[in-house]
Amino acid sequence: MIITTRDNSFITIDFKRLSEKEQFEKQCEAIINYSDGNDKIFETHRYNVTDFPLDELRLFFVNNTLMLPSEY
Repeated sequence: MIITTRDNSFITIDFKRLSEKEQFEKQCEAIINYSDGNDKIFETHRYNVTDFPLDELRLFFVNNTLMLPSEY
């Protein structure tokens, strides 16, 4: 997957495990959204099954470097 922005400088990556109600509505267990950080979603990936231990996680992709929130 290649996501491009005008200057390729900043992308947020948001993982979210869905509630049971959301899982029924969206027919998946988790979603990862790739966005500009200002609610403009570039791409969404849906996952039917996940064993990821967290309910939510945000990462930042800045100038070809993936960072945790504490690093940004």
